[in-house]
Amino acid sequence: MKISDLPFGTTDWMNVETTEHAGETGAAFWRTCQFGDIRVRMVEYSKGYLADHWCEKGHILLCLEGQLDTELEDGRTFTLTPGMSYQVADGAEAHRSSTRDGARLFIVD
Repeated sequence: MKISDLPFGTTDWMNVETTEHAGETGAAFWRTCQFGDIRVRMVEYSKGYLADHWCEKGHILLCLEGQLDTELEDGRTFTLTPGMSYQVADGAEAHRSSTRDGARLFIVD
């Protein structure tokens, strides 16, 4: 990723509008900022959330609160707890997320 033409700035995430995205079960609540080609999100997953699709978008994701389970299409699973992150390239490995008790994430893609 190359970041260019982006002056210094700050983001107060509590003042960014929240959008709701239904999962197969539960919901995701996104606060999204777009900086050129870079999308940055603060995402909260409700208890019992399961993504409704296999995602092929690349991300860098940091777990801030809760526990996030990420399943790869080949069957491998990974669990993130606060302070853990994952990174995956566009089109590299399809993945989907779920959480039993909810999670809060910071995502750059």
